[in-house]
Amino acid sequence: MNSEINKGQSSSGKLTHFNEQGRARMVDISGKDVTVRTAVAVTKVTMSPKTLEAIRQGRIGKGDVLAVAQIAGIQGAKKTSDWIPMCHPLALNGVDIRFHDNGEDELHIEATVKTEGKTGVEMEALTAASAAALTVYDMCKAMQKDMIIGPTLLMTKSGGKNGDYNR
Repeated sequence: MNSEINKGQSSSGKLTHFNEQGRARMVDISGKDVTVRTAVAVTKVTMSPKTLEAIRQGRIGKGDVLAVAQIAGIQGAKKTSDWIPMCHPLALNGVDIRFHDNGEDELHIEATVKTEGKTGVEMEALTAASAAALTVYDMCKAMQKDMIIGPTLLMTKSGGKNGDYNR
């Protein structure tokens, strides 16, 4: 196998989570520099206007949907390495979950995650947005079961040797 892959480096865009036997591994980041790293991910939950209005007016029987989804998103970011096997456990410096809607049938969720470390927080941001959306679904499913989650997208990432990314 290519020595770049064996070191977990991927300047050519090759996958780096394989050892010399072709088996999955957690990439060794011990030689990487500590930098400030930020990632922003977004998703949306499409629902009926009636469900969105109930969320906005606080009429969902399980409680404050956005407050609970915000906490779920933060917890999701913090626990990403428990969910995604090859993710490194990270000390996060900040997680911010924001909501806005289109006034009709879409609830938009934006998750921003920041750390100072040797690896990025893209997966933490994507997990945070996903956990928040799943919580919205869970809290509103008694009212509507056909809500749609997604798409979930990485919008930006900064820091690290591969530089910045902007969708």
